[in-house]
Amino acid sequence: MKTLLTMLLMLMMTPQLFAQDQDSALVKTLYSSERIYVVVVCVAVILFGLLVFLFSIDKRLKKLEKKSGSKN
Repeated sequence: MKTLLTMLLMLMMTPQLFAQDQDSALVKTLYSSERIYVVVVCVAVILFGLLVFLFSIDKRLKKLEKKSGSKN
């Protein structure tokens, strides 16, 4: 019952999301001056850095787990 109610509520909110088609002044300014590409590149670089950081931590943890597993 709870999941059905949640799904129904989400379906009711979906048309409202598509109704927001008006662009704000900030979006228009970023597109017209082509600064939106700078924003996209910055976000992509930050996400790539986070992924590299997470994979390096995962690699270190695997080494530690393997090291501690061999002691036991």
